[in-house]
Amino acid sequence: MSEYHDKYSIENTDYTVGQDNVQKWGFDVHNPVFGISAGLIIIFLVAILVTDPATAKKALDGIKWDIIGNFDVLFMWAANLFVLFCLALIVSPYGKIKLGGDSATPSHSRISWLAMLFAAGMGIGLMFWGVAEPVAYFTGWYETPLGVEAKTAEAAKTAMGATMFHWGLHPWAIYAVVALSLAFFSYNKGLPLSIRSIFYPILGDRAWGWPGHVIDILAVLATLFGLATSLGLGAQQASAGFNHVFGTDGGVGLQIGVIIGVTLLAIISVVRGIEGGVKVLSNINMILAFALLLFVALVGFAAAMGNLPNTLLGYIENIIPLSNPHGREDETWMHGWTVFYWAWWISWSPFVGMFIARVSRGRTIREFLIAVLLIPTLVTALWMSIYGGIAIEQVASGVGSLGEKGLTEVPLAMFQMFEQLPMTKVLSFIAIVLVLVFFITSSDSGSLVIDSITAGGKVDAPVPQRVFWASIEGAIAAALLWIGGKEAMEALQAGAVSTGLPFTIVLLLMCVSLILGLRTEPRSS
Repeated sequence: MSEYHDKYSIENTDYTVGQDNVQKWGFDVHNPVFGISAGLIIIFLVAILVTDPATAKKALDGIKWDIIGNFDVLFMWAANLFVLFCLALIVSPYGKIKLGGDSATPSHSRISWLAMLFAAGMGIGLMFWGVAEPVAYFTGWYETPLGVEAKTAEAAKTAMGATMFHWGLHPWAIYAVVALSLAFFSYNKGLPLSIRSIFYPILGDRAWGWPGHVIDILAVLATLFGLATSLGLGAQQASAGFNHVFGTDGGVGLQIGVIIGVTLLAIISVVRGIEGGVKVLSNINMILAFALLLFVALVGFAAAMGNLPNTLLGYIENIIPLSNPHGREDETWMHGWTVFYWAWWISWSPFVGMFIARVSRGRTIREFLIAVLLIPTLVTALWMSIYGGIAIEQVASGVGSLGEKGLTEVPLAMFQMFEQLPMTKVLSFIAIVLVLVFFITSSDSGSLVIDSITAGGKVDAPVPQRVFWASIEGAIAAALLWIGGKEAMEALQAGAVSTGLPFTIVLLLMCVSLILGLRTEPRSS
């Protein structure tokens, strides 16, 4: 079986890859997915231009909180089911099936593969929340998990356990469901690398009609708005770091400058493709991230290493009570943190899942799921233990900005923690570079994903098309910051989170469709 197929081979469909595409002006785009997606994006930008950002934020926040409040049980149980589903596949006979068939071989080394999936899935979030989230839970910045008393030994352990809960098995299971479904139907069944393909066992040839169009359009919008939000938030963190370390003006001008720089570098990377761009940057990411992590661990050894058992025990002891949405005394905390996170991860799942699928051909389902679920969870435990452990110790001891003032500005939290470590400016500069490289990786990998969806599942979209989507991501983020700053970005984030509701249903149906597909596959011996 070749790596990419010209014909869909499941159930005798005669639909050919790209048959609905339009080739013009150097583009090769799917009709109508590309046109409708681009049109809705333009309408959104015009609406933001003529609407007060504060009004837009208030309206979208209202929708977001209505969704979180009314569908909290759905989000919570869906996330639990995704974890159980993935764990069941690992131990099932289906785990022996190789993505791409028995003769398929991996396209990337295991180290590069892990680096790419981790950089796309979580890297930048760990930089942004690695200090802020444990400190927030420990101090009760916005309630405490399970209603524990803030600033106690129990609060420290629960804070680390709750942080791991939000960055461990559950989010990676969400990504794994999408990634595995895409990889299986593309590499084993010859379908295009597009979200609609997953639903062929359920929809039949209707997957190539309007039901499929709607699924792919939603995936494009969720991916684009999620990426634009992250670019904006990342620009705020990077500019806050520049201002904190070098005393520069950390205003909107610098933030837009950061977005422009990141976008230009992302365009270069996306033109070079996965091998010459994303893969190289992901490897650089991992080297820088682990170098920084190792240095911080060594200088804060007692707090960092002493907190690792607390983190793991806190996670294991609290994963079931934190997973239960019923009868919670800490419902406000659960809504503001856990349900928000689940909706956010689900809204991001088309982007991260498709990128992971693109780089995972040749792995068995068992190897794939173990790598996607367990390895990032263990790395995250180490990361959060070191950064969060040192930060919580500073707060508990009343040391430095965090100890004196607590959590004031989330983008600054990591840099405030660095203030009490040796070589503060060097650490902060490396962290700023790492934030920027993580964002370049997210932007270029996201552009490749949107390219594939809007090209009808083709994996090698023309260069002008890649440049177009990378530029659009940066333009949306820059425009929103220029028009309304933080309020506009938060409005977009609220909108992106709201897309988590329909995608929760989509992901649940994905599990059903994947099982139907797996049952038709000859199992490897």
